[in-house]
Amino acid sequence: MSDVLILAIESSCDETAASVVKNGREVLSNVIFSQIDLHTVYGGVVPEIASRKHIEKIDHVVNQALEQAGVTWSDIEAIAVTYGPGLVGALLVGVSYAKSLAWALKKPLVGVHHIEGHICANYIENKELEPPFMCLVVSGGHSHLVKVADYGVYEILGRTRDDAAGEAFDKVARAIGLGYPGGPKIDKVSYEGDPLAIDFPRAKVADNEYDFSFSGLKSAVLNYLNSMEMKGEKISQADVAASFQQAVVDVLVSHSITALAEYKFDKFAIAGGVASNSHLRDAFVKACDEKGIKFYKPSPIFCTDNAAMIGVAGYYEYMKGMRSGWDLNAVPNLKLGER
Repeated sequence: MSDVLILAIESSCDETAASVVKNGREVLSNVIFSQIDLHTVYGGVVPEIASRKHIEKIDHVVNQALEQAGVTWSDIEAIAVTYGPGLVGALLVGVSYAKSLAWALKKPLVGVHHIEGHICANYIENKELEPPFMCLVVSGGHSHLVKVADYGVYEILGRTRDDAAGEAFDKVARAIGLGYPGGPKIDKVSYEGDPLAIDFPRAKVADNEYDFSFSGLKSAVLNYLNSMEMKGEKISQADVAASFQQAVVDVLVSHSITALAEYKFDKFAIAGGVASNSHLRDAFVKACDEKGIKFYKPSPIFCTDNAAMIGVAGYYEYMKGMRSGWDLNAVPNLKLGER
């Protein structure tokens, strides 16, 4: 059987990315143009700026991916692209570019779900990992606890009811003066703080023990800051960061470990931007080790938005016979498992 090379494109938020993936597991190139510096001054991603920058960079990024992989257009068997969820303008740039390429080159087009891509990032460095397993996807827009029954077959056990974990990190980081992006900055400064200094709440959702809610935690942090300010007391940025982060980590770990026990899984993976948080990774290493569960985590470069993960997901969809038509469109609120 000949090798299957997938060219993948990702533009769901503020990274313009392209990758060439071989046989669903080997990354030949992974090019990412990050816009973080552009958006930092605004304290978050500005959709219009993101879309315009994607338009400027996408052609260069795609060609760079081919060059790094040492392949030509004729070597590519199919083109995969993120079509949701994400920022609609940003998604449209990638989808339009991918459709044009596929049409001009007469190559099959495969639309990929962004969250499925994050889950599939675990296959890149863990060649032995195969479904079924459980995966926690934690990012700026999503907190999902997912049963991965097979390639492309998912069941969501829990999801966020309000703020996603990454969104809460960004908002709290802004409130304590760390700025954007919040996740890496809180992770770093928390090493200087006491995670038990402030007793922030760990929310539980009454009608689904696996759902997440972080808006109450975010409000508790803001109330604490306001209270300290009104009393004229000194605020320890590091203690607030460490205590907030510990509350998030505790909830993510406890929900996951409980679900693993109930559904009798012995394999667990994490994915998404927040999955690169060092405290979260360490907590899961410890918890899974205690329970005898095999733990998988992508390298940080594959936790952030990237096209390699889209290429992996695209490969498995392609091999199952999934093809997208020329009517493929950006779907900003696309649910996992939807088509």
